[in-house]
Amino acid sequence: MTTEKIDGACVSTQANVYFDGKCVSHTVTLADGTRKSVGVVLPSQLTFKTGAPEIMECTGGGCEYKLAGTDSWQKSGPGERFSVPGNSSFDIRVGEAYHYICHFG
Repeated sequence: MTTEKIDGACVSTQANVYFDGKCVSHTVTLADGTRKSVGVVLPSQLTFKTGAPEIMECTGGGCEYKLAGTDSWQKSGPGERFSVPGNSSFDIRVGEAYHYICHFG
């Protein structure tokens, strides 16, 4: 099931803009201090580096991704998630806007 709404959250109004605007997100902080980001990746092929472990949840569109150390591309669409280890990276290919929630840690 795709997350449609995050209750009890504080949303940063300052956008996080990466890769010359190909990825734009906003930080969301829950009442318990948990941080997430909600954003969109526009059509492109990018490499993201992680500090903490991340779970990428697709809320719209779709992507293909490849985790560091692997050779195969996997698909992720609405309602699907993929996990990325901390201190790692992943490549992402997007043909149409990919809407996501990034769950940290």
